[in-house]
Amino acid sequence: MASLETGLTHSCGVFACVRAEGVTSEEVDVASMISLGLVSLQHRGQESTGMVTNDGKKFHQHKGMGLVNQVFQEQHIKSLPGHMGIGHTRYSTAGASELLNCQPFVVDTIHGCMAVGHNGELVNAKALRKQVLRNGTGLSTGSDSEVITQLLTATPPCGELDGPNWPGRIYEMMQLTQLAYSLVIMTQDCIYAVRDPHGNRPLCIGKLMSLNSSPQMARLGGETIQNGETHDENCTLGWVVSSESCGFHSFGASMCREIKPGEIVELTRKGFESKRIVPLQNPEKPPSFCIFEYVYFARPDSMFEGQMVYGVRQECGRQLALEAPVEAELVSTVPESATPAALGYSLQTGIPYVEVLTKNRYVGRTFIQPSDRLRKLGVARKFGPLSMNFKGKRVVLIDDSIVRGNTMGPIIKLLKQAGAREVHIRVASPPVKYPCYMGINIPTKEELIANKMNAEELAAHLGANSLVYLSLDGLETAVRSGIVNPAGEKIGHCTACLSGQYPVDALDW
Repeated sequence: MASLETGLTHSCGVFACVRAEGVTSEEVDVASMISLGLVSLQHRGQESTGMVTNDGKKFHQHKGMGLVNQVFQEQHIKSLPGHMGIGHTRYSTAGASELLNCQPFVVDTIHGCMAVGHNGELVNAKALRKQVLRNGTGLSTGSDSEVITQLLTATPPCGELDGPNWPGRIYEMMQLTQLAYSLVIMTQDCIYAVRDPHGNRPLCIGKLMSLNSSPQMARLGGETIQNGETHDENCTLGWVVSSESCGFHSFGASMCREIKPGEIVELTRKGFESKRIVPLQNPEKPPSFCIFEYVYFARPDSMFEGQMVYGVRQECGRQLALEAPVEAELVSTVPESATPAALGYSLQTGIPYVEVLTKNRYVGRTFIQPSDRLRKLGVARKFGPLSMNFKGKRVVLIDDSIVRGNTMGPIIKLLKQAGAREVHIRVASPPVKYPCYMGINIPTKEELIANKMNAEELAAHLGANSLVYLSLDGLETAVRSGIVNPAGEKIGHCTACLSGQYPVDALDW
């Protein structure tokens, strides 16, 4: 369901683009490319967006509140020249929702301008904020992303006798905070893509292909390229970095690979190169990639750990069918985020998948001030029952998650009033019981419905005939069954919001 209904909201999305040497702005317009990239990440944040480009002489920037297409219109794109740039789309998890907190942040350093875009949330932000202030550096926002930016302005202990040592600066910052961030950092000469040692937030690299190079250029998520210098000069136009790979096809890019946990990757006009991998402070621990990226947050056509998110969600539905079968005539879902799970449930049980609701996509755009009567009819205004498909029948309704439980009750009532004989709820993830401190705005523990009622009580409260969640073991099985890991590297996922087991012991909250 939509984030405003569930109470779940994404943190941010980051994007970067570097045009290759010898490629003209007519072939690759960096600002246009970043705008397209941010549109593909719009689901990760809708409050504000910003972009900074670099023409080799100066940085150019534009930021604004609202959606990407509202903030970046043709005149803004034309005012952002450059051969490289970074962009950001934001939902606030730390810092108020206002223009002051819009990213990327730009600061002057001893080596010239630096711009930073951040996805995630620092678990020790308060302590680091005090450290920055004690060092005599003022902070102008409440954002932990500004704290990261200021930490990167400090000269590393190893010194910089031979010029700027940006990997050294990034390494020192990573020693101070290991969770949670994916970063794009632009300096005068290059862009750095950085992922925290836990690998909690996603980040990947793509290659911009010439549209005339080969009919195979559209192989998204295909070959893994370890080093950007191996590119074919005749078909590579540049490189991109993105929180997700979902938009690559829309601007002619193919996925190279994901940034590894703790990795610092440098991108120049000649290609990209891994500079360093910063290990976990406890090397015995596995990575902690956010499992809710698979469940809810990521776009279904994104690739994580060598597998498509859509396929994982479908496998969650299959696991749910194994764990919680029920006699029914049809399987359906609330449009449309849980559709892959519903299809998986249908495939496993043999019960046909049938649509039971149609969605009015423009109800949220109305300027009519809702009365009490319209508020009570909120679900009826947003969804129309396709009663001919389910009248007199037993329905299995699949949802990807239940957080507050505000929307499911009215939907069940709507279906039963329209003729459904029974409505059985199956949730393709375990109950959400704990808040997230790593970049996902999950409501407080007291607001989470799973802490107030067990599944049987919740079914009665919502008016469902039954309700069953997918188990945590079932979710982990679904996620890990398709992971591509030829190198045999450690695999791990953060399940803190489901299990209460956080990747770090001490949380600064």
